[in-house]
This record gives sequence, C-alpha cells and structure tokens, in this order.
Amino acid sequence: MRARGEPLGSAFGRLWAAAAVSNVGDGVALAAGPLLLASLTSDPALVAGAMFVQQLPWLLFALPAGVYVDRLDRRRVIVLVNLVRAAVIGGLAVAVATGSATVALVYGALFVVGAMETLADNASTALLPAVVPAAQLPRANARLMGVQLVGNHLVAPPLGAALFVLAAAWPFGLNAVTFLVAALLLATLRGRFRPVSDQPHRPVRQDIATGMRALLGHPVLRMLAVCLCLMNVTLVGAFAILVLYARERLGLDEIGFGLLLAASAVGGIAGTLAAARLQERFGTALLLRAGLVIETCTHLSLALARVPWVAVATMVVFGAHASLWGILSVSWRQRVVPDALRGRVNSGYFLFSVGGAALGALGGGLVARGMGITAPFWIAFAGMVVLTALAWRRFTPALLDVADPLPIGPTPAG
Repeated sequence: MRARGEPLGSAFGRLWAAAAVSNVGDGVALAAGPLLLASLTSDPALVAGAMFVQQLPWLLFALPAGVYVDRLDRRRVIVLVNLVRAAVIGGLAVAVATGSATVALVYGALFVVGAMETLADNASTALLPAVVPAAQLPRANARLMGVQLVGNHLVAPPLGAALFVLAAAWPFGLNAVTFLVAALLLATLRGRFRPVSDQPHRPVRQDIATGMRALLGHPVLRMLAVCLCLMNVTLVGAFAILVLYARERLGLDEIGFGLLLAASAVGGIAGTLAAARLQERFGTALLLRAGLVIETCTHLSLALARVPWVAVATMVVFGAHASLWGILSVSWRQRVVPDALRGRVNSGYFLFSVGGAALGALGGGLVARGMGITAPFWIAFAGMVVLTALAWRRFTPALLDVADPLPIGPTPAG
C-alpha cells in the first residue's frame, strides 16, 4: 500500500488537469446559460425548463450508457464525448455571436450536452481505479471533487457572468475550448482502459438487467443507492426554493444569496481536504452514519433559522458533509464493483440520483406554495429521520471497514 502522502502519479495528474479545465468551462456556462435564456425570453417556465432539458437525458440514457462504458475503451469514450461537447457548445457560441440563437437552439444544445454527460461522468468514475491503486481512491476522489468545487462553484461562475456582460458569446466559446483541452489531455493517457470480461456481449437490455441485479442484489450498494435517491428527494425539494427562503425568511438580497451558496462550497472544499485523513482515522461506516445525522440536522437547522449567520454556518457544515459522503461512497463503490460491471452499476446510481433530484425539484415548489416557505425543510427533516433509522444497521464496520468488502455475487444472464 502506498503512503498517504505519496504522489498519485502522472496519469492521475492528467486526469485531474482535464477535470480542472472542464470544470472551469462548465462553471462559466453555469452562470452564462441562465443569463442567455433570460435575454431570449421573459417566460419563467422557459427559463426554468432549461434545467429539466439537461437532466432529461439522464432519465432516458443513463442505463444504456453504462452498458457501453463497460464495453468500450473508457478513455476513448471520454475523449470523443469532449470533442462532441466542444462542437455543440462552439456552435452555440457562434449562434450567439451572430444573433441567431433561439430558446429552441439552446434547449437542443443542452439536451445533447446532457446526453454526452451520461457517458462522460460514468466513464470517468469507472476509469479512475485503473489509474490509481484501491488504497488511494479516497485521496484521488477528494482531489477531483475539490477541483470541481473550486472551479465549478467558486471561481468560474463570476467569470462566466463577467464574460457574458462583455460579450454574450465569450463564455460559451471558452467552454468549448476547455472541452478541447480536456480531450487533448486525456488522449495522452497510456494504458488499457477497456474492461476485461470473458462474457460475450448480450443484448443491451440484458446487460442493463445484469448491472441492476448487481446493484440491487448487494445489501450495502442497494442501501447506498436508496440513500442517494431519498437524500436527493429531500435535499433538492428543500433547496429548490432556497432563493425564496433566503429572501423571505432570512432577508438576504442577491449578493447574500450568493454568499449562502458559497458557504456550502467552502465547506465542501474543507471536506475534500480532510476526507482521506478522516477515513483513515474513523473509518467509512462511522463517517457515513455521521453524515446521515448531519444531513438530518441541516434541514432542522434551516427550518428553525431566522438569522443569516445560522443558515451560513449550517451550509458550511452541510457542504463538508456532502463532499465527504460523496468521496467515501464512490471510493467504496469503486472498490467493491468488478471492473467489467462498473459502468452499469454507476449508471444505476446515476438513475437513482437524477430520479430523486427530479422528484424533489417538482415537489419542493408545490409544498412551499401550499404550506409555507419552511415546509420543505420540515418534510426533509422528517424524511431524513426515517432514512437514518433504516440505513443505520447497514452502515456497519463489519460491512464497510474491511480490506475485502462483501463481493458482488453472480449475476445470471437472464
């Protein structure tokens, strides 16, 4: 086993650099996209619909994407996907520059980019164990999550807004360039990144079923997936109205709301820096259990808060927990899932995640409209109390803190 402080290697360095570049580009577009739509239409439904359009491909394509991630060279998949995204966003930049952009065109570009993400995000997660040893996965995942938080949530959004003010096409042009640079960096990786399997390819539907049986047949993997889904239902349901909560409950203006969001990112960065040390000191089981308690208390604290500093402090702690939970759960999953099944099991996780987020986003606004601005937080608190009680007995040291986790059993072809 490598020492904790030993470098992760040049291959990981390229992977990290590609993630850093593409996350800056994504963060720039994250700020510029809503500004572009608001310049094209004043219809709130059309502006809000952009988020649904980008999430829709996950509901449609996540499962088949996992099959192809388990069949193809994962490095080549990511390189090709980045080239496609560069072309699509580059085309959008040209349309914006020439004044020919429309809402329909923006929706089309978002749908294609979302479809490409179902392959890229899955392949990136599945590829990492081929780049670093299993013992180094928490450190590697922490580094990747850290650069996502810094680039996507702290540095790039203000840059994207500033570039949009200067010239509306610039942030999209920069986003396209970052995809090209990321593709070039990943193209230099050396090694074999196609899963090794002695099983012949079967119809896509059967391969999807094999992956879902592997996910749902493993007690800890199944509970992690259920937790991810229900935590997203409660979290997104509450946070979908966070901007209204900040204004009506806490009395914050736009800048204050931005600082509230930044508090979560600051906490997240702290979580990534401490993740490997905490995992070594306390173990995965204790930290996941603590995460359930922290998320439960987050909703209670926000439901009760009436002054901004309480909400900001809560968001810092929540951000640290969220990053730590993500690092630990994905690292554990990468260890226990065989290489030939990683893409399909990942796709099941993504489906649980996006499905929960979609349900939460739909329900949060309706609950707040009918029951008041803090009602989504109270409902999220009650839901997390139930989930914590259900998950507690699965998150034990005997199942999580072992050198050889409980393996995935045989998955018949069906």
